[in-house]
Amino acid sequence: MDGEISTDEVKELLEDDADVRIVDIRDERSFKDSHIPDSENIPFHELTERVDELEDDDHIVTVCPHGKASVQAAKLIGSYEGSADARVESMAGGLDKYGMKFGLVREEEDRDEPADRESPF
Repeated sequence: MDGEISTDEVKELLEDDADVRIVDIRDERSFKDSHIPDSENIPFHELTERVDELEDDDHIVTVCPHGKASVQAAKLIGSYEGSADARVESMAGGLDKYGMKFGLVREEEDRDEPADRESPF
C-alpha cells in the first residue's frame, strides 16, 4: 500500500480521466444505492478471490464508508504479487466525506425503490 489519497485528489483524477481504478469494497446492495461515478464494486469478502482482476492496473484506489476498511483492502491488494508495481491507495475519509463534498451516483434501476431504505453507511 502506498498510503492514503484525499477525496479532492480522487475527484481530480476522475475529472482528468486519469488511468485509475476506484474499487468500492462495500456489499453490492450498498454500492447500488450510491457510489463514486466510474467506480466498481468488489466487496471486501470477495477481494482475496478477485484480486487477480486488478493485476494489470497501474493505480488503484480503494474506498469504503469511512476510510478504515479500505486501508486493509489496499494493503491486501498491495501485497498481491500481480499488483506489486501498482500504486495502491486508500481514500481518506471514505465515501461519507466524498459524498458530502461531491455527491454520489445511484444505479438507475434503483431510483423507483422506496425512500425508507437503510443508509449505505
